[in-house]
Amino acid sequence: MAIRVACVGGGPGGLFFSTLLKRARPDIEVVLIERNRPTDAFGFGVVFSDRTLQRIDDADPVLHDALARYGVHWDAIAVALKGETHTFAGNGMAAVHRRVLLRELQGSAADAGVDLRFGTEVRSLDELSDFDVVVGADGANSRIRDMFEPELGSTVETAVAKFIWFGTTHLFDGLTFLHRKNEHGNFAAHAYPISDELSTFIVETDERTWRAAGLDAFDMSTPPGASDDVTRRYLERLFADDIHGAELVGNNSRWGNFRTRRTEKWHSGNVVLLGDAVHTAHFSVGSGTKMAMEDAIVLARELAAPEVDVRAAFERFEEERRPEVERIQNAAGPSLSWWENFGRYYDALDPLEFAFHFFSRSIDIERVRRRDPHLAEAVDDAWRREHGAPPLESPLDLGAVRVTDRRLRLVDDAPARLSDAADTTLEEGVQLEALEAPVDERAAAEVSPSTAAPVVLVHGGTATTRTLVAERARLEAGRVVVILDDDLDDAAAATLILSGRADAVAKRERSHATA
Repeated sequence: MAIRVACVGGGPGGLFFSTLLKRARPDIEVVLIERNRPTDAFGFGVVFSDRTLQRIDDADPVLHDALARYGVHWDAIAVALKGETHTFAGNGMAAVHRRVLLRELQGSAADAGVDLRFGTEVRSLDELSDFDVVVGADGANSRIRDMFEPELGSTVETAVAKFIWFGTTHLFDGLTFLHRKNEHGNFAAHAYPISDELSTFIVETDERTWRAAGLDAFDMSTPPGASDDVTRRYLERLFADDIHGAELVGNNSRWGNFRTRRTEKWHSGNVVLLGDAVHTAHFSVGSGTKMAMEDAIVLARELAAPEVDVRAAFERFEEERRPEVERIQNAAGPSLSWWENFGRYYDALDPLEFAFHFFSRSIDIERVRRRDPHLAEAVDDAWRREHGAPPLESPLDLGAVRVTDRRLRLVDDAPARLSDAADTTLEEGVQLEALEAPVDERAAAEVSPSTAAPVVLVHGGTATTRTLVAERARLEAGRVVVILDDDLDDAAAATLILSGRADAVAKRERSHATA
């Protein structure tokens, strides 16, 4: 006997799931329930990288067709600050207005025979007791998830940076990151075209700047739909040159803090979650809609099996999707961290170094080189002009001692002693303070040099927290910084140095006396 399926949530993930399941199994009753009207669409654009589209296209061409007919495609991303713009090619992406994508997905769902019920709100799971399967695809603020969240083991990390989404009538050429500083502090915008009339315009800042600018007065209890017009006018003035005097367009635009959700269990009983309802990744990696639609592909396939065992289907769905979701969330971590600290980098780095620091937040110089040889060459050339040699072979003063190779070795942990490439133990003339990075990123912000030692050795923690501690010591305290990491290869080491994250790297090596 065919099962009955209710999907709560009419975003891209819910619509795509419902369509794929109904198309694969016309005998299954599939009901999609969405509390908003079909024409409602909060937000602006959705963006996809070329490298991530193939699996979705293989399942259904609806996204490909929407992007081809109504979207915008570009190959390079750009960073603009202090009168300079630096681009990174080889990053093909496409974007489309969220309203257009929803319209196309709604049409596909209706054509497949999905029972679409808009303007309907589910207040209790009891209302869905007649269904064999309930799919919660109702987004980051999922009400379905909230009804049984204690059984799932969710953890939520709230970012400290503030963000707000607008649109603008200025059309950007592609994904462009704009940086502005005024008397209140640092602001940055993520901007990209989504049609021939509109671009998405997301702005981030830190809480101190947000308050100093007087942008904290909006009443967050205001019903959905209204936008923060005080902020809109402020940002129109701040970014006037970047948007050529165009206006910003609000659509439920209000400040928030991004929340990264991880969930130990994605289902309970006959209820399963997909998309932002069960996992989120920072929007700077552009993966929310992609992850939801890929969840939909796998879940629909598993539930379409003949004589399906629903619980087993849920288990297979989670088992297949979890590794990929965790990979994306792990990749989003360094990106989120970058956006929480961009003001520090703006003040300390020149425009090219700043741009490379951003481009390399989750990839190394060799991966950059494969995508855009010209950018990698520009970064290399800028370093050679200043230092006269490649980054790893450049001389470096460690206090009163000069080394000619920036790949060092830690001879002993306590007291910390370094050895250079010529196996010379650097003891005399090197005043060294060892800083242990914590595992927690918030705690990393509290770690700083406590002595006057000119050289700092950063160890422990994670790759991200080591970098955060190193940057603080180098960019704010002005110390020479060595990062201790036994797993770094030359490409990763060169990237740390070229991007201004560290001055040198080190690996552990036991001294001959203790071997």
